[in-house]
Amino acid sequence: MRRRTKVLIGSAVALVLIGGAVAIAGPIVYRDVIAKPADAVPTISAGPGTLSSTPTGRLSAADVDGVWSVGSGSEAGYRVNEVLNGTDVTVTGRTSEVTGSLTVQDLTLTKADLSVDVASIATDSQNRDDYFRSTALRTDRFPKATFVLTKAAKPAAAPKAGETVKQSVTGDLTLAGKTRSVTFEVEVRSDSSQTQIAGQIPITFADYGVEAPSLGFVKVEPKGFVEFQLLAHKG
Repeated sequence: MRRRTKVLIGSAVALVLIGGAVAIAGPIVYRDVIAKPADAVPTISAGPGTLSSTPTGRLSAADVDGVWSVGSGSEAGYRVNEVLNGTDVTVTGRTSEVTGSLTVQDLTLTKADLSVDVASIATDSQNRDDYFRSTALRTDRFPKATFVLTKAAKPAAAPKAGETVKQSVTGDLTLAGKTRSVTFEVEVRSDSSQTQIAGQIPITFADYGVEAPSLGFVKVEPKGFVEFQLLAHKG
C-alpha cells in the first residue's frame, strides 16, 4: 500500500510539473512553431518589383514631375504585438488592395492621396481577422483607411536614379472614421517611370477610437504600426 501511495503521489507531482511546463512553454511553442512568422518590416530592399529603367546621374524634374499612380504590386497592413500568457507574439496583416496617386512638382511631392481596403487585410487567423474587421475597425461602416499629404515633401538634394533615400512625410491618416495628423519617415527609390516607397506609421489605437482587445490570456498592446510598400507608375 505504501509503495502504491508513493507511486500515486509521484505521478500527481509529475502531472503538476508537466502542466506547469505546458502553461509556461505553450505560448513560446505557439510563437516559435505554430504561428506564422511576422512579415519583415517594410524596406525598399524587401519591396515589390524592380526599377524598369534607370537614367544616368541625378534625377531631374523632367524625370519625375507629374502624376504617379499607386496600385498593382503595392501592399499595406499592420503590425501589432499580442501578449500571450506573458510571451510577446508579433502579428502582421497584409492586403494588396491599395490604390491612390502621388503628384510631384519640381522634384517635390506636393500631393498624395492613398486608400487601403482594410476589410481585405488578412493574417494567419480567421478569428483574429473577424475581430479586426467587425469590432476593432468596424469595416462595415469604415471600409477604407486613407492617407492625405498635408505638407509638401522636398528632398534635401535631387537623388540619383535608383538610389534609396529617406524622406520625412506629414499628412492626415484616417482609420475607423477618425483622422489624426502623422509624421513619419519613408524610404524612396525612383527612376523616370517607376517609384518604390516603403515605411511604417506608429499609431496608438485609442487615438482612432479602436480598443485593443484583451481576452484574458491574450492581450494586444495599445500601440502598433501601419505599414506599407508602394509601387507607383508615372502617367
